[in-house]
Amino acid sequence: MADSDDHDDHHHHDHGDEPDHAHHDFDPVAVALITVSTSRHLDDDPAGDAIVAAIEDDGGSVATRELVDDDYDGVQDRVNSLVNRDDVDVVVTTGGTGVTPDDVTVEAVGPLFDKRLPGFGELFRARSREEVGTRVVATRATAGVIEGVPAFCLPGSENAASLGAEIVTAEAGHLAGLAKRDEDVEDENADDGDTDSDSDSDGN
Repeated sequence: MADSDDHDDHHHHDHGDEPDHAHHDFDPVAVALITVSTSRHLDDDPAGDAIVAAIEDDGGSVATRELVDDDYDGVQDRVNSLVNRDDVDVVVTTGGTGVTPDDVTVEAVGPLFDKRLPGFGELFRARSREEVGTRVVATRATAGVIEGVPAFCLPGSENAASLGAEIVTAEAGHLAGLAKRDEDVEDENADDGDTDSDSDSDGN
């Protein structure tokens, strides 16, 4: 996670017309965690446990923790449902990002993305290479924004999940805040429109 001094620098630097991104940060974040596996159980889920530990160590919370089979429709429906919950700021999945026939998480979640975040996968694979070497080519970890909610798809191994969780916890609040900005602007515009309407009605 970035040092507090780094956050202060964002406030003190003059960026001209750039928006004050730090102003929109979500802190702390509430995460919905989905383990995608047909063979595992939540009481035997080291990857999920590692993600929970990283979230809580960073001051965040786990809004819900669930297990979903390696099933395209099941994964897609569950993620789509969770991004619409008021108590969820970020969705994280673990498992199903490899290349075996039952690895369908990326295929299921990808079509839901309104915006993709390729930098997450690039950074994850760059860091993973130090540990697994060229085997990193089989890792399809990805991320994007769904209905204003950042969603991260992490591998199912404990080490990979821990590495991905480090990146998620460092940037999740910032990304969640940025992703919600458009909604905030729309709400403000709607309020302004209501005010204008009231003014017009008063003038008639």
